[in-house]
Order: sequence, then structure tokens, then C-alpha cells
Amino acid sequence: MDRIVFATGNQGKMREIREILGDLGLEVCSMKEAGISIDIEENGETYEENAMIKARAVAAQAREDLVMADDSGLEVDYLGGEPGVYSARYLGEDTSYRIKNADLIKRLDGVPDGKRTARFVCAIAAVLPDGRELTARAVIEGRIGYEERGEGGFGYDPIFYVPELGKSTAELTEEEKNLVSHRGKALRLIKEELRKYEDIDRK
Repeated sequence: MDRIVFATGNQGKMREIREILGDLGLEVCSMKEAGISIDIEENGETYEENAMIKARAVAAQAREDLVMADDSGLEVDYLGGEPGVYSARYLGEDTSYRIKNADLIKRLDGVPDGKRTARFVCAIAAVLPDGRELTARAVIEGRIGYEERGEGGFGYDPIFYVPELGKSTAELTEEEKNLVSHRGKALRLIKEELRKYEDIDRK
């Protein structure tokens, strides 16, 4: 085992993943870079289920590699946890996030700060070449802003405001985001689990 294949084609996500997993001593590549092109139906009811569905599907085609996948979502308390596990499919998979973000802001029109609480959730699944499976989950708490702010990040980042930092997650530097983001936290948790296995290079 000399590489990690991550089940995503999102280059923004891959930058964050490489930054955090780069010290495991393994090449980190996307499924596209590994030459894997498959359609995966994410029909799980939890983030963990969806992440594992993706990881198992890619692992079936990359048996020598450590395969990882994530599933994440935005949970808005005022909306009963929507869009949650359906975040990527909210208003349709092909709908731009500018439209999705505008819709969420509109649905919270007139809602005060104290009731705009929300969180990003990320679950990461890993399938090792010997078939062992691991999952990790992490969150970042914040609230929904009143407008899009920032040019960085992707998805719902421009409307997710972190009061402690005074910024949206789209306004954070990559270093700041890696430290506080739900995906960054989950990646570090699963990295610690992976370090327990002898076939992972400890650095």
C-alpha cells in the first residue's frame, strides 16, 4: 500500500486533504487521478453510510490502495436540520451553490442571529486493502449569514459564519480552514486511527 485514493473529483477538497494527510508517507490522489470513473448512488440515510458507500465502491476497483471518502452537509437548526444529508442535492444536484445559498438566506429572512445557528458535519470512511473499515465524524458550529461573503472555499462556505473568527468559512485562509473545518477535524481524527496500523508510515 503506497497511496491513498480519495473518492472525489473536487480539487478544492483535494487541496485540504493533501495538506492534512500528506505526512502519512503515502501518495494522495483523487479517484480521477487514479483512473477510476464510476457513478456512485449515495442512498444512505447518514453521512457515515454515504461515505462508506463511496469508499467501498472505489475500493472494489483499487484493491491495493487505502481508499477514503467523505460525506458532509450543512444543518440549519431553524429549518429542522435541513438540508442535512441531502445538502449536495438540495434544490437539485445541478443547481449552483449561489442559488442554493440565496434560497437558504431567503428562508431565514427576518430570523435573528440567535436562531440562525447551524453546523457543517463531515464523516470520513476509510477502507484498507485488507478490508478493515474505519469512520470518523466532526463538526464546526456557526450560523447562517445574511449574505455571501468571501471568495475562498466552495459550496455553502460563503454563507456559513463562524462568530469566534468573525468570518465566513469562505473568508478563511487555507491554513485557518484546515484547523477549524469539519473536514479538517475529521481528517485528523481518521489520520490518528490510521497511524495505529503498522502498514502506515509513522512520521
